[in-house]
Amino acid sequence: MIAVIQRSKSASVAVDEQIIGKIDHGLLVLLGVFQDDEKTDADFLISKIAHLRIFSDADGKMNLSLKDTGGSLLVVSQFTLCGDWRKGRRPSFIKAAEPVKGEALYDYFVKKARAESILVATGCFGAMMDVKLTNDGPVTFVLDSRTN
Repeated sequence: MIAVIQRSKSASVAVDEQIIGKIDHGLLVLLGVFQDDEKTDADFLISKIAHLRIFSDADGKMNLSLKDTGGSLLVVSQFTLCGDWRKGRRPSFIKAAEPVKGEALYDYFVKKARAESILVATGCFGAMMDVKLTNDGPVTFVLDSRTN
């Protein structure tokens, strides 16, 4: 499982020009699910994301976590993160999870985030979405459960 996390001042996701998810201070999480991912991958990532110290303290140092700051998550499914672009000019997505499994693990990830007492907004799995972000920093990290 792979997540691109971006510290945000605000973020939203819309489908058919209707906002379906919105946060202020927190993290935008673009989440990709691979075919061999399991719930343990989601468990690892949500624990890391909730407690990763990437928010500034009073001295301007990255010393606080999402939970420390009371931030929210906007979680958006993005299977293209699972694309293999190394060969040829057209990415291959054969390593991405099939939609049924991908959606189940996406939903599980969201459920685990909420179990951490984090306010979570979401996109719509499998839909064409417009994502807007006011990046804070910018601060962006790529977390991959397979390289833990």
